[in-house]
Amino acid sequence: MTERDARTIRSLSVEPGDLGGHTVEELCDYLDAGRAPSDPSIDQSPGCQIALDALERLRALTPALLAADTAAEPETDQRWVRKILDSIALDAHAGRRIPLANAVPRTDLGVTEGAIRGLIRAAESVIPGVLVGACRFDGDVTTPGERVRVLVEASVPYGDSIPDLAHRLREEIRARLRAHTTMNVSGIDITVHDVRHRGSRREQQR
Repeated sequence: MTERDARTIRSLSVEPGDLGGHTVEELCDYLDAGRAPSDPSIDQSPGCQIALDALERLRALTPALLAADTAAEPETDQRWVRKILDSIALDAHAGRRIPLANAVPRTDLGVTEGAIRGLIRAAESVIPGVLVGACRFDGDVTTPGERVRVLVEASVPYGDSIPDLAHRLREEIRARLRAHTTMNVSGIDITVHDVRHRGSRREQQR
């Protein structure tokens, strides 16, 4: 990772309270050190784990996003990276509590909205070259059984079929939501806001 990339990631604005008292700069340093020595205050913080997971995936693609041979549209790529970082900041916030239906009487289970956004973002990891940006829920996620649409923005690599990538991303998100939530998902809308030039041989080989 270049110093410019490090400054970009470190510019992410997340309140320390969302990250167990840690800052994004500390999380970047923790990743640089290979998560060693182990820090339980980071490893056991849901907000930290959401941010670390998203930062690791973004860092893996950032060199390609900002490579020199995309100089024809450098501002577009950098704006998209900024948008991804802003979305990671949102993921780290707990947000609303989403209830989980269960068959055990007098048991109240739930998961945070931030954790679900992190779950959706992680779907990009199985579709090479795709980056998930903002994710929103259209509907009352706090009421069990209420219909909810999932709205996702994405960036995709140039040269691949956009409909195919969108379909694969939609199905991966759907599978993850079914496996880990009881949300009544009425639909998943994928909007591609950015098509990136393949900025490095490494990304071309993905």
